[in-house]
Amino acid sequence: MTNRWAGVTIDCVDVERVAGFWSALLDRPRLPSRPGWVYLGRPGDPQPRLTFQPVTEPKHGKLRLHLDVMVDDIDHGIAQVITLGGRFTGERHDYDEGVVVVMADPEDHEFCLVQYY
Repeated sequence: MTNRWAGVTIDCVDVERVAGFWSALLDRPRLPSRPGWVYLGRPGDPQPRLTFQPVTEPKHGKLRLHLDVMVDDIDHGIAQVITLGGRFTGERHDYDEGVVVVMADPEDHEFCLVQYY
C-alpha cells in the first residue's frame, strides 16, 4: 500500500474570506466544492489540496500544525500577506540556510513564510 499526502483541511468561521486569502496568496483557483466549503486544488494535484471547512467556533490558542510557504523575497511576502488581510506576528528567525517569519491569515491561523538562500 502506498500512502500519499493529499491535502490539508482548515476550519474557518468565514470560509469565503479565509479561502480567498489563501487562493490569492498561493495563486490557486477555487474549484467546485461541497456547499459551504471551498476547495483549492484537486486530489492528485502536484501540490496538496487545501480544503476550507465551515465551523461555528473561532480558533483558540496556537495551532500544533502549520503550513510553510516558500517565497523568493521575504519582505515582499510579508507585504503581500498584509495586503491580503493577514498579519505579521513579529516573530522572525534568521538561519544560515534562510529566514523564517511567522504570519497569520485573516482568522489568525499561523503559518510561516520561508526564504531559502
